[in-house]
Amino acid sequence: MKLTGVELRHVTLPLISPFRTSFGTATTRDAVLIRVETTEQQGWGECVAMAEPRYSSEYASSCAEVIRRFFVPALAAAKSVRADDVAGILAVFRGHRMAKAGLEMALLDAELREHGQSFAEALGATRDRVPSGVSVGIMDSTQALLDTVGDYLEQGYRRIKLKIEPGWDLAPVRAVRERFGSEVVLQVDANAAYQISDAPALAALDPYELALIEQPLGEEDILGHADLAQLVQTPICLDESITSVQAAVDAIRLGACQIVNIKPGRVGGYLEARRIHDACLSRGVPVWCGGMLETGLGRAANVALAALPGFTLPGDLSASDRYYRTDITVPFRLDDGNLPVPGGPGLGVTPIPELLEEVTTASEWIPV
Repeated sequence: MKLTGVELRHVTLPLISPFRTSFGTATTRDAVLIRVETTEQQGWGECVAMAEPRYSSEYASSCAEVIRRFFVPALAAAKSVRADDVAGILAVFRGHRMAKAGLEMALLDAELREHGQSFAEALGATRDRVPSGVSVGIMDSTQALLDTVGDYLEQGYRRIKLKIEPGWDLAPVRAVRERFGSEVVLQVDANAAYQISDAPALAALDPYELALIEQPLGEEDILGHADLAQLVQTPICLDESITSVQAAVDAIRLGACQIVNIKPGRVGGYLEARRIHDACLSRGVPVWCGGMLETGLGRAANVALAALPGFTLPGDLSASDRYYRTDITVPFRLDDGNLPVPGGPGLGVTPIPELLEEVTTASEWIPV
């Protein structure tokens, strides 16, 4: 395909309720959507970087800048470009994985639409629906947490993930276990809020039979995670630390994790995400698909990825109404605790024009 132009569209979607983690509270989802046009087709991508560089060093405006200034000219210089080529062409530019992932996703969507193939089929999915988990932010009170968790369980979610931080860990975990019992699949996510000296506090969670503790220490502290894994019984899962297939393989080899959270934006795209899945599957390491408050575009791609055989744990693949009263695509809805895998060409979904316009704050067209 020959790239003929790229549209960068900034959108702001209000969240149904504030979402608090150890690194801040979000009330809106500010994202950059990417629409590519080629000589054959158009495709959509979503850059999952947040408005501020808190989860990672990338943020939405910086992604738009690097795409505009460096990535589009580099892709335009190629006589033709396929999604498989994006990582290689852009490898001369260090980092910026979320920006690269958004462009790759858009080109992959266009390519697959041209060939009438779905994301799920192209990635190697083996299921037509995937179990849905929900992430619960830090609350102002234990009672508010219990009310929220109870509501999600009534809706049919298959797994509950609690965000934690020092001072908000043992009490909420104990309360949820005592209220809802041991049958609930429960895990916690620290978003790198702890130090190795906090090992006793994390070990105190062991009696509550958690599926995993996600990213307790800093993203670069691989050896610290390996040490922590010897001090706690609950399996360690890495998130922010996993930036590539090499990072995943190294972390597994060092004993820093027993489970891997795969976020396509964090690792540079869905093709690298599939490589990480394959590497973990060959090593017997379970994986699951993390979420970044995606719109229906990113949610469609994530659900397709999560249908691969190595994704044996429910991911952060909530229904659209978990975060948004109105999404920009046809909404994803729970069906007996599962989400359907889109089967149409490409992503299988496209933005609904009038809904997209309502949340658009700026857009620009970059001709090639």
